[in-house]
Amino acid sequence: MKLISWNVNGLRACLGKGFLDFFHQEDADIFCVQETKMQEGQADIILDGYYQFWHSAQKKGYSGTAVFTKEKPLSVQYGILGKHTDEGRVITLEFDDFYLVNCYTPNAQQELKRLDYRMEFEDDFRAYLSNLDKPVILCGDLNVAHQEIDLKNPKTNRGNPGFSDEEREKMTELLSAGFCDSFRLLYPDQTDAYSWWSYRFSARAKNIGWRIDYFIVSDSLKEKVADSVIYSEIMGSDHCPVGLSVNF
Repeated sequence: MKLISWNVNGLRACLGKGFLDFFHQEDADIFCVQETKMQEGQADIILDGYYQFWHSAQKKGYSGTAVFTKEKPLSVQYGILGKHTDEGRVITLEFDDFYLVNCYTPNAQQELKRLDYRMEFEDDFRAYLSNLDKPVILCGDLNVAHQEIDLKNPKTNRGNPGFSDEEREKMTELLSAGFCDSFRLLYPDQTDAYSWWSYRFSARAKNIGWRIDYFIVSDSLKEKVADSVIYSEIMGSDHCPVGLSVNF
C-alpha cells in the first residue's frame, strides 16, 4: 500500500503548480493533504477512482485537511472526539486493518504565543491515538523538528516555534506511547533530509530546511514498513510531499 502526505500551503494555488501531475504520477492508494485553505467545492477537483473527505476550517482561507482514498473507509471522524474541530485539523479514516489519521498540528507561532493551545492539542491527540482499537498510520505536518538532525540549524533555532523544548518533548511522549517515526526507523542517521523550507533567503536552493512532515506508525506496524520517502524534488509548496509504503 502506498500513502502520500503533503502540506500544499493552499490547494487552489498548488493546483496551478503541478499538484495533479504529481498526484496522478504517484497513483497512491491514499493521498492526504494539509493546509488546504479552502472549503470543499471551492475548486473543481475531479479525482476519478478516489473517495474525497474534507475537513475545512470555519475561518475561510485557513488551515484545513483532506484525504483522497481509493478504498472506501469503514468510518470517518473529524476532529478529536468532538474537540479541535473548528480549524479542520484532523481526519480519521477507519479501514479493516488500521486507522489512517491525517493531521495538521497547530503552529506555536512567533514568541510561542499559541504554545498553551498546542500543548492541549498534543495531549488530547496522543490520548486519542493511544485509545484507537487498531494499528494507526498518522501522517501530516506535525509542525515540529524532533531532533537536531531534523533541521539544518538546530542551535540558532532552539526555542523557536517548531523546535521548542516543549514541542519536542511532546513528540518524544507520542513516540514513547507505542508509535515510531517511520523515516527514522529506516534512516536513523540520514542528514540533510528536510520537508519544509522558508521562502526567505533562498532556503530551499541551499537546502536550509526542517523535517516537520511525518508518517508515524504504531509499533505493531514496524515490520510492515517497506519505505519512507521524502520527495524533496517536488515543488508547488514550501513543503514537499512525504510518502510511506506498507506491506499489508
